[in-house]
Amino acid sequence: MTIPAAAETLFTIGAFPVTNSLVNGWIAASAFAVLGFLVSRKVAAVPLGLQNAVEALLEFMLATIDGVTHDRDRSKKFLPIVGTLFLFILVSNWMGAIPGTGTIGVWKLVHGEAELVPLFRPATSDLNLTLAMAVFAVAASHVLGVFTIGVFKHAGKFLQVAGIFKALKAFGKIRSPKGIGPAFLGLFISLIELMVGLIELVSEAAKMVSLSLRLFGNVFAGEVLLTVLYSLIAFALPLPFMFLELIVGIVQALVFSMLTLVYLTIATEPPHGEEHASEAHA
Repeated sequence: MTIPAAAETLFTIGAFPVTNSLVNGWIAASAFAVLGFLVSRKVAAVPLGLQNAVEALLEFMLATIDGVTHDRDRSKKFLPIVGTLFLFILVSNWMGAIPGTGTIGVWKLVHGEAELVPLFRPATSDLNLTLAMAVFAVAASHVLGVFTIGVFKHAGKFLQVAGIFKALKAFGKIRSPKGIGPAFLGLFISLIELMVGLIELVSEAAKMVSLSLRLFGNVFAGEVLLTVLYSLIAFALPLPFMFLELIVGIVQALVFSMLTLVYLTIATEPPHGEEHASEAHA
């Protein structure tokens, strides 16, 4: 049995294909919806049982986010995004270790040959989902950056044209030949800053690619490894690798969410040097 890189289509709703990875994603999202309903149904001032566990988890995640932002207000803004991504990726990764995932399916004719199409496949082993989450994470950082520091300041991190105008104005203030050198130096530095800003634009696209491919590659490779082991020896041998996959599931969820947190934190900070300038002015 081989595992194709693309998720297999189980059926279609109109022109919309429903894949086995999408089914796993729906199951994970439904589990969170049910958990949220059960917790919110009976909210007590003194938490007990399930409510206590959920609140302890949220406090732990909030404290972890505080370690990066050093700002409780920003941590509260980031928690819904970072926490949701972490929990969804973690549950989706661990669902790949549930017996039957990748092995229970239906037989279909593919290119004239009968192949088993699994009913369930880890949602994060689908590049479409990981890319969508990466695009969302990077886009959310820019949206929060615009709302936090303003449109022009946020855009100025990438299109640094203000420095060029200041450098050109410096030429009009030259009163002696000694001022030509500093004016040209200022213009040269502003042009370098403009090029650096354009490179930063390219790096934003690189963030999406790296986030999506890292998560997809690790989860998909784990699925291929377990499938090969199952085909060789179905008992005992795959157990250590299954335990390893559980650890990998935690690590990949943590890496994806922490990188998202770093992107959010950097995007909501003022441009470099502005804080020092404001402090000096004060």
